[in-house]
Amino acid sequence: MTTRNWLVITIIGCLLAACGGSGNRFRLEGQFKNLNQGEFYLYNLERGTKDTIKVNDGRFVYDIYLNDTITYALLFPNYSELPIFAMPGATVKMDGDVSHLKETKILGTPDNKEMTDFRLRVNDMTPPEVKQHAQHFIEENPASPLSVYILRRFFIQDINPDYALCARMAEAITKAQPGHIEMQQLSRQLNTLRNAVSKGKLPHFTAIDTKGRTATHQQLQSTVNVVIAWAAWSYESQNMLHQMQRLQKEYGNDLAIVSVCLDATKEEGRYALDRDSINWSNICDGNMWDSPLVMTLGITSVPGNIIADKQGNIIARNLPASELEEKIRAMIE
Repeated sequence: MTTRNWLVITIIGCLLAACGGSGNRFRLEGQFKNLNQGEFYLYNLERGTKDTIKVNDGRFVYDIYLNDTITYALLFPNYSELPIFAMPGATVKMDGDVSHLKETKILGTPDNKEMTDFRLRVNDMTPPEVKQHAQHFIEENPASPLSVYILRRFFIQDINPDYALCARMAEAITKAQPGHIEMQQLSRQLNTLRNAVSKGKLPHFTAIDTKGRTATHQQLQSTVNVVIAWAAWSYESQNMLHQMQRLQKEYGNDLAIVSVCLDATKEEGRYALDRDSINWSNICDGNMWDSPLVMTLGITSVPGNIIADKQGNIIARNLPASELEEKIRAMIE
């Protein structure tokens, strides 16, 4: 091969690497009808980080360097979410209507097409039918990255999760995906959580809150004890914090509260509480749903809550705001 030919081949190779498959960059393009301007949050479900996507004229572009496959959740202002499976060199396109978000199509890779097909199939199903369909999918496709997301979304984050079932499905996924470190950790946590919840006792825990103080289960030994799960992006959960602040002022030492923030950074979780002069221990480790504390406590939704008596017996979980207040008043009065 002549020097000239070698040089031509080298140049062509460099151009293909730079332009052809976009290398290690992932690109997300989207367009939404009935939306001119706005913003969404894009959560990295595996690393607990968050980016903001700006929408102009109904369109947006998100471009990032990736060296591994990542699962994202695109969170909308109404708290609904759409999963996106990102991989180096891929371009994924979204096409939807903000008034019909469940019908949004996400295409560009086999995983995203399969997830779109799954979502469209379950749109008209009843909740029991959706869970049955989701369980069947996981059992038939434990090696799929969709199974990891479906397990979290439809089972772990359920209002009344069946942790024994979750643990069994997590074990199957872990066996099919032996290199998935996060899944191995989740499987261990689910087994621990299954045992803790079955005893009906508030689990023991120790953590550092957003002010650098040590927070433990021993702070929850009042007449009524409440753990609140919240996030800066959930106005409903922040309203629950304000509700609890009002009740604590009313009942004083008869009501003990610890909050767990599921934001990606301590700064976000600390700002909202400092602004409203809320002084109880607030814990935020930035790991969101992958937080060991979240798994230990069995937190499955935002807003979420756990109500326990003075002996640490769990009385109720995930009550809506009105029922939460009624339960607290009944237990104290």
